[in-house]
Amino acid sequence: MKNAPVKNVFTRFAGLSITELAAKHGTPVFLYDQEIIEKRVSELQQFDAIRYAQKACSNLAILALMKKLGVVVDAVSAGEVFRAMKAGFKPEGEPPGILFTADLFDADAVEIIRTHRIPVNVGSPDMITQLGKFCPGALVTLRLNPGFGHGHSRKTNTGGEWSKHGIWHAQLEECLRLGREAGVKIHGLHMHIGSGTDFEHLSEVCDAMVSAARRGGPQIDVISAGGGLPIPYHKEEPRIDVGAYFHLWDKARKQIEKDLGHAVRLEVEPGRYLVAESSALVTQIRSIKKTGDNLFYLVDAGFDTLVRPAMYGSYHDISICPADGREISNSQEVVVAGPLCESGDVFTQEEGGVVVTRLLPEAQVGDYLVLHDTGAYGAAMSSNYNTRKLAKEVLISNGSDEVIRERQSLEHILQFERIPARFL
Repeated sequence: MKNAPVKNVFTRFAGLSITELAAKHGTPVFLYDQEIIEKRVSELQQFDAIRYAQKACSNLAILALMKKLGVVVDAVSAGEVFRAMKAGFKPEGEPPGILFTADLFDADAVEIIRTHRIPVNVGSPDMITQLGKFCPGALVTLRLNPGFGHGHSRKTNTGGEWSKHGIWHAQLEECLRLGREAGVKIHGLHMHIGSGTDFEHLSEVCDAMVSAARRGGPQIDVISAGGGLPIPYHKEEPRIDVGAYFHLWDKARKQIEKDLGHAVRLEVEPGRYLVAESSALVTQIRSIKKTGDNLFYLVDAGFDTLVRPAMYGSYHDISICPADGREISNSQEVVVAGPLCESGDVFTQEEGGVVVTRLLPEAQVGDYLVLHDTGAYGAAMSSNYNTRKLAKEVLISNGSDEVIRERQSLEHILQFERIPARFL
């Protein structure tokens, strides 16, 4: 599409030149703006505790920043517990610095929970009895499935009868009995039902929490609103009203305090909200070609680097940074795709794998392409598929850039593989 107004030209990130950052660090590279993370944390400080869902972005530097900002963390694996401890978090405290959330215990989780006495947010009744055997006296919250869910994709909806997550609401009393028999201390309720939210739906969740807390009785002294606070991936979307979000949950908490006769801590568990907008993935256009009526920009990042579009059909805003600093006067409809030997390695696709075009500035081979809002489930979900190196990660603060994950070497990728002697 010629002669259209040229938008989506983006040359600086966190005040620094993208071309200079790309020349210094190579591509693909995840850039993070520390100031944005700090701002998002500050927006949620009405809650008694902000518990970061580190699965969104678990880089040690990001975790250490969260600790510095007074945030505690949620871990969903033994590896995430290990990461949190490496970043300086401790399981004790009020609120606990680390909480383990899962629907089962694997062998690694059993060992690290038993050794460090990590509080647990259990998602299956079986876990209560098991926990009593390997960690008697453990501090426990129950993750409840209220019977309904919400989310931008079926794959992110964590409530309802088709979700594997959480304890079915009708089993609450059974779980309290199991807790007494197992000798663990069930003291809280957690209700996370999916990414994305609207206030009509949220009020139903809050009502479900109030009802569950009444059934839980006086032993309940903490409730968690879970996470799922959305961010505007489409720039025309409104931002969530965090004040209104807090108000609904605080109203529920006050009702619970009235019902139970004592104070109740209100936690929130954001992941995406704290980090998504802090990051951009910078990749280089390595080839431009026509296939029938479609024009492709082929870049050096693939779904091994950023899997959300391929997995969920997720949208990321895209910009072009001209490598030579030239003015761009034209735009065109293009498909943006990566280097992997997979037809699904396309960044401009919708849920179900439908490939679409995006109106982008007219680019040249060697220009940089910027995928925005990649801080959540970007680097954290990357892989070595096609034996490709994990991208470098760089944190920017006060005009300075610092590497927080080096790019892998091929030797590093292969270091744990072994060829049997009989094949040599």
